[in-house]
Amino acid sequence: MIRPKLEIADIFRTYGPAWRRANAGHVSLTQLKVMSAIEACRTEALGGHVAACTKCGHNHIAYNSCKNRHCPKCQGPAARDWMAARAADLLPVEYFHVVFTLPAEIAQIAYWNKKAVYDLLFQASAETLSTIAADPKRLGARIGMTSVLHTWGSALTHHPHVHIIVPGGGLSPDGTRWIGCRPGFFLSVWVLSRLFRRLFLEGLMALHRSGDLAFFGDLAGLAHADAFAAWLAPRRVVPIHHFHAGRHPADVAAGRGNRRPASRLVQSKLQRDPEPLGGGACQTRANSGSQSRRQAGACAATILQFEWILQCHWDHARAGCNADGSMASGRSAAIGVCA
Repeated sequence: MIRPKLEIADIFRTYGPAWRRANAGHVSLTQLKVMSAIEACRTEALGGHVAACTKCGHNHIAYNSCKNRHCPKCQGPAARDWMAARAADLLPVEYFHVVFTLPAEIAQIAYWNKKAVYDLLFQASAETLSTIAADPKRLGARIGMTSVLHTWGSALTHHPHVHIIVPGGGLSPDGTRWIGCRPGFFLSVWVLSRLFRRLFLEGLMALHRSGDLAFFGDLAGLAHADAFAAWLAPRRVVPIHHFHAGRHPADVAAGRGNRRPASRLVQSKLQRDPEPLGGGACQTRANSGSQSRRQAGACAATILQFEWILQCHWDHARAGCNADGSMASGRSAAIGVCA
């Protein structure tokens, strides 16, 4: 395997000590542990083993990996295993790709309240799909789904959204037969958007009343209930995007017929090894311009900016979450991968 010119581990080893000193008191223990694991991955610090040829006597030393879920060297096999397991669960029916997105204003609140707001995003999106699909006027079925959290957009900006892969149908209320949707059409995006907006904003108000939201900087004034209610009143959640994912499990797993392969949904864009630009800067492959145009290009960042974006990735990292609606076990796994 050809080693990249510049790895994230190289940046951390070179600039990590100075960055940690400059941000002392602002970096969590979890973030420090991840940084340390990536720095030590496949080095003598973690030990290793020697492979020797009995004929020619050639020795090869292979150092152990850190196996941290945020490490770009270790996440590839885990992502492939996860994809294989999900592909085994797929049914021979149409699948759809639905995306629930938060607007920039509410994303600011999510930035400082990651666990609370991301939990709410999972719950509101799953409840929206399950409720509308169960409506006899729409589909009248109990559906299942797989949800994946992305916290950063293609342009390396904070852009929380959930990707959901859902079959085009579900079980009848009595569980005795399959009810399929119309070919090429799952549920009305307009209807989904209205319910999602209500559920999410009601949940956000409930989090505020329970004291589970913290506000800083320009948003500090929103700590007062009246100010928060007034600020929230005109907000609109970004419309839901709805894509056709494929007509067969193999299409969904391979990404054929989908705007984004399923494997891409569980692999972090920011955790790929960057490319050196010189002068203390690097670039990582991304899409430049607006999120909607998705123009291909590269996004440049200074070393300090790149490290800080990665650290925000790891804060309150989610191992997983459950949402109602799966057919196999009665619950659907929502895998939290920040990307």
